[in-house]
Amino acid sequence: MTDADLPPLNAVRAFEAAARLGSLSRAAEALHVTHGAVSRQVRLLEDALGTPLFVRAGRGLRLTPAGERLRDAAGDAFARLRGAVATIRRTQGDEALVLGCPGSLLARWVIPRLPRLTESLPALRLHLSPHEGAFPPSLAGFDAALLIGEPPWPAAWRVRRLAIERIGPVLSPRHAEAARLQALAPDALLREPLLHTASRPQAWPAWAAASGAAPPQVLGTGFEHLYFLLEAAVAGLGVAIAPQELVADDLAAGRLLAPWGFATTGAHWVLATPRDGDDTRADALAHWLSRELL
Repeated sequence: MTDADLPPLNAVRAFEAAARLGSLSRAAEALHVTHGAVSRQVRLLEDALGTPLFVRAGRGLRLTPAGERLRDAAGDAFARLRGAVATIRRTQGDEALVLGCPGSLLARWVIPRLPRLTESLPALRLHLSPHEGAFPPSLAGFDAALLIGEPPWPAAWRVRRLAIERIGPVLSPRHAEAARLQALAPDALLREPLLHTASRPQAWPAWAAASGAAPPQVLGTGFEHLYFLLEAAVAGLGVAIAPQELVADDLAAGRLLAPWGFATTGAHWVLATPRDGDDTRADALAHWLSRELL
């Protein structure tokens, strides 16, 4: 096989992200390009292969049989490529710990705490790598992954539980109806239009169940990612639902209010590493993260 037999790498990369994340929009965000750029690359790949890779399914996309086959092959290839790159960097003296983390956790929790991390662990060098969607079972390309989730975990992971997740509704004092909304009991609040995120649709029902309230009746504006949801809440656009730790700084600064409190879920903050690895840097990082999450 020659190079001419292979489709353009950029097109394969755009397709793999869209297939993994289930959305052209999410793929565009993950690759830091426009929706149109991802769409064009997918069409280019379909033209090169002479077959459709996606079909419309309602408002979303569904992979064709050819798309499923290419997704599996491309996902494995990119995972192996990330692993090889990580190994090369380590052997060339770049000993930074590659930490994968969902973008919302990275932007709203990790980055604001980097000065404290550097002060506490001055010898630890981090390379922060935003990652959307499920992490690969092998964690290929990452030395560790920081995420919020619940079992079962991939068998190849060593999982260090850092803290129990707590979620709750928040709103801005700038909201036009902040005074009225704050006075509502959970049952009444859940009859209001509520901001929500497509990446975690079970958040509102989980909080309702933990609060002894009926499930929400109306969902208002939806957002692709938690980061955008919370920015909308800070702007006074509605009541959002979020992990307590991701809004702690906003609550302390008065940018957000949490009059209904927070409830525990079945999820945990965890630091995952490859089970067959033995990286003491991850142990030190996990200990620091646990203290920060108290």
